[in-house]
Amino acid sequence: MNVPVLDARNLAIEFPTESGLVRAVQNISFTLFAGETLGIVGESGSGKSVTSLAVIGLLPHSARISGELWFQHPQRSQATPVNLLTLSNSERRSYRGGVVSMVFQEPMTSLNPVFTCGAQVIEAIRLHSSLSQESAYTRALELFREVKLPDAETMMQRYPHQLSGGQQQRVMIAMALSGNPAVLIADEPTTALDVTIQATILELLREIRDRRQMSILFITHDMGVVAEIADRVMVMYRGRAVETATVYDLFSNPQHPYTRGLLSCRPRPAQQLKRLPTVADFMQVTTNASGEIEIVSRIPDPAQTQTLWIEVSEAEQRSHEQQLLQQSPLLSVQHLTKSFPVRTGLFGRKTALKAVDNVSFEVYPGETLGLVGESGCGKTTLSRVLLRLLEPTAGDVFFDGASVFQQNDEQMRRLRRQMQIVFQNPFGSMDPRQSIGASLMEPMIIHEVGGSRAERWQRSVSLLERVGLDESAMNRMPHEFSGGQRQRICIARTLACEPRFIVCDESVSALDVSVQAQVLNLLRDLQGEFGLTYIFISHDLGVVKFVSDRIMVMNRGRIEEIGLASSIYNSPQTEYTRQLIRAIPDATLEEIQERQSRRLIASNTP
Repeated sequence: MNVPVLDARNLAIEFPTESGLVRAVQNISFTLFAGETLGIVGESGSGKSVTSLAVIGLLPHSARISGELWFQHPQRSQATPVNLLTLSNSERRSYRGGVVSMVFQEPMTSLNPVFTCGAQVIEAIRLHSSLSQESAYTRALELFREVKLPDAETMMQRYPHQLSGGQQQRVMIAMALSGNPAVLIADEPTTALDVTIQATILELLREIRDRRQMSILFITHDMGVVAEIADRVMVMYRGRAVETATVYDLFSNPQHPYTRGLLSCRPRPAQQLKRLPTVADFMQVTTNASGEIEIVSRIPDPAQTQTLWIEVSEAEQRSHEQQLLQQSPLLSVQHLTKSFPVRTGLFGRKTALKAVDNVSFEVYPGETLGLVGESGCGKTTLSRVLLRLLEPTAGDVFFDGASVFQQNDEQMRRLRRQMQIVFQNPFGSMDPRQSIGASLMEPMIIHEVGGSRAERWQRSVSLLERVGLDESAMNRMPHEFSGGQRQRICIARTLACEPRFIVCDESVSALDVSVQAQVLNLLRDLQGEFGLTYIFISHDLGVVKFVSDRIMVMNRGRIEEIGLASSIYNSPQTEYTRQLIRAIPDATLEEIQERQSRRLIASNTP
């Protein structure tokens, strides 16, 4: 790994706005070597994606870029290095895809829905070569097999919507490889995937990198993923590179307080913590007289980090579990089934697909029941049937002793005040034309909470303050807030009707790990303050383990197992649950060191 393929020197990127220049990247420098994976990690807004777009030349024309970005092809060592920032648009196009290619976060926004997957990869191949249509088809088939798509010939003929999320991402990787690039930029390629599918995609990228001796620039906000794939790591914060180190050195001895915060705020499945540490626990950010930010460490001695990890004792855990299970259940689900009609076969024969198949369980007052499983297991369908957003095919749900499905319209309207939901995407949960104040007061008007507008306004302000915002947010619009702030607003709106039971459907999966920790802590605090009962849905068993009292694992519409959170994690009863636990990206220092040793031996082997 001694050939620098990419060498960024004092790279700076600015965007002109109505309020002045926004400095997205501020004089960062890094190198990427042949056959190496450099992880760039940081929260949303840190500048990591903007950096990757500068490398591949996809920034808008308004962007102001300075510095140098040198590229040297590892297989053409005699060629003169090229500063990518000095190339014309036509010259950049010749490099894009054929020399540097990119895999984006969401494959469905990158694939054309009206063309087959094979046709799209063939188009990319012919764009970067002089192959005939027939030869390009053969090459595309080889790429589909290289990325391990099952039954490659059939996959070539399918449209994007006919593939799973993991299969769509494999198609995107095949397309990115079509020009035989020297550098692959992977921008959050696993964020939207289940942990099991994420593990297979990471393994695939490692195999392709080693087989092709290709360099990877891997962008992510997840330190667990970084540990699985990176050789070196650059940590970014507000456009600055605050720390660069080998992956082992970074995890064993992080130097910057921001790095220590990122490493600490991810849930640790092997521990049961009372609260998750957040980045704010590690550093304080101030702005000096010249407008530059200054970072002051709250914990100068890294050894003191352990003081933030306050574990729940076994005695405390056992006492809490006994208290919960001694109560009468708040929610009782009995033999619930939900089927959807689908057409199969040549003549479109109609059959029933059981998304939820004869499910029975109970939820107790004040409990958090974690619901975990891969996409398609039925957990989201189940949540919507519980709230009667979908009607069941069979079975019943009892809330506080009364059948949910026997309620008339007026009774159901009153019941909905007690049963609420927080959706995964805060962007899609709020009316973009409605102010935050109007969004918060609307459910109060519908359910007749508060006697006047002034009372509702004051209640809305109190709820915003409880989730970490203030009255200034009331007159602002949703687009003026970050994803984490929007999710906090959605939680405040959910609380506006004074519910007793809340379904959190993947409510933290789209958030940075640091913001995720804040929201998880907030949900726990609100549960204690308002006596709430949760069903917490996620595909990430590590997150579910932190927040839950009991865990229910679903697979193909059925319950695989249900039990205390500690028992499910420490003594899983089914192979499916063990597979979910193994897929959690939580590499130890020993595993990181072993992986890097194997990489070093392989790189020195002729």
